[in-house]
Amino acid sequence: MMRFLPLIVFIVIGIGLAVGLTLNPREIPSALIGKPAPDFALPALEGRAKTDNQGLSKTDLQTGQPSLVNVFASWCLPCRVEHPLLNQLAREGIAPIHALNYKDQPRDATRWLNELGDPFSRIGADKDGRVSIDWGVYGVPETFVVDGKGEILCRHVGALTEHDVETKIRPILNDLKAGRESRVKC
Repeated sequence: MMRFLPLIVFIVIGIGLAVGLTLNPREIPSALIGKPAPDFALPALEGRAKTDNQGLSKTDLQTGQPSLVNVFASWCLPCRVEHPLLNQLAREGIAPIHALNYKDQPRDATRWLNELGDPFSRIGADKDGRVSIDWGVYGVPETFVVDGKGEILCRHVGALTEHDVETKIRPILNDLKAGRESRVKC
C-alpha cells in the first residue's frame, strides 16, 4: 500500500489541477451577492472639480433606483482601460455611477479624473482600503450592480468591456428598471 501512496497523491493533485484549469479566474465568488451593501460612510474625494462633490455612504445606494459602484485608483492601469466605457455609460444615463477611490492620493485621483473625465455621481475616498475590503474587493477595478434598496446583485472583477456591459450590466439594470427580477446571474 505504501508503495502506491506517491501514485495516489499524484492522481489527486492532477485532478485538482485539471479542475482548476476549467475555472474562469474572472468569476470570483462573492458572499455579498443578494445581500445588502456593507455599512459605510466615506468622505468626498478632496479637490474634485464637480461642484456637488460629495462622499459616498450606504444610504446613497438606497434611493429606489439601481446604481453601479466602481472601485478605481489612479495608479491602476486596467482602470484607465475601462474608464472611457464608464464615461460613455454616464453620458447614456444608464444608472448613477458611484465610486470607491481605493488607496489613492487625492491629488493623483483628481488629476486623473480631470484628464480622463469624471463619470461618477459620488466618490468615496477609501484611503486605507477598509471599505473596499468590506465589499470583498480583491483588487481594482471591480464594479458592482446595486439595486434601489442597496442590495448587491452583481460583481464584475477586472476592467469592464462592451461585452460585459451588454451581456451582464445592461440586462440587469433593464430588468430592475422594468420592475422584474433579473434573469442574468453574476
